[in-house]
Amino acid sequence: MSESRVPRRRRFLVCEPRHFAVQYAINPWMHPDIRVDVDLAQEQWRSLVHTYRVHGHTVDTVEPVPGLPDMVFAANSAVVVDGRVFGSLFHAPERRPESLHYDTWFKASGYDVHRPESVCEGEGDLVPTGRYVLAGTGFRTTREAHHEVQEFFGVPVIGLTLVDPYFYHLDTALFVLGEGAAENIAYYPDAFSPGSREVLRRLYPDAVEATREDAMAFGLNSVCDGLHVFMSPDATALAGRLADRGYVPVPVDLSELRKAGGGVKCCTQEIR
Repeated sequence: MSESRVPRRRRFLVCEPRHFAVQYAINPWMHPDIRVDVDLAQEQWRSLVHTYRVHGHTVDTVEPVPGLPDMVFAANSAVVVDGRVFGSLFHAPERRPESLHYDTWFKASGYDVHRPESVCEGEGDLVPTGRYVLAGTGFRTTREAHHEVQEFFGVPVIGLTLVDPYFYHLDTALFVLGEGAAENIAYYPDAFSPGSREVLRRLYPDAVEATREDAMAFGLNSVCDGLHVFMSPDATALAGRLADRGYVPVPVDLSELRKAGGGVKCCTQEIR
């Protein structure tokens, strides 16, 4: 049954893919032998930014840095809750220099930045829901980082184990649909261990479940403002399920960035 949904204005931080490339392979989506069209990647990214702004959201930008081709994936740089910034420590050595440039932006904008002691990849694996922080592990962010996050924010952290390398970050397998009384998620159950699937079923018995086809189309690497769901145009079945629940799917094609294993959410850091 369709329900009434209300959008809330958000503030997003993004980074232009001016230096985007696939120069190494740190997930199953990345194949350095496949050509990347940087002009197309930039065009698609600009479309995402324009779409956010048309829907009333504020978008800030970090200056891209030569030699950091994955810096476009701003979500991995930090997680921000109540104006407090928990930074990143990337698993892959190739991405570790990104943290400095994002930390510099946050500090210049008046934020203090907590530097993690354990491997932690920001909103890639840390998904604030309002009541909790859902936290992924298995491929990148460590369980030790989950403990750090809970101590830093004072918010209960729910650890979830990812088991499919195609869904190497939590934000490729799950996203938040609503907050408060309307809090819910959409997710792909088979991306998680049996125990983690049971945890999600208990917490979100009315969740929207995605098929593998839609998950592989990066349908769960989406951003929801409470009404609109900015998502891959290829995740058609999921879009239909969301529409049935009263959400408005807003397709944004980031197919070129998918060559590095990223989509709408990967490109979007939310400043809460």
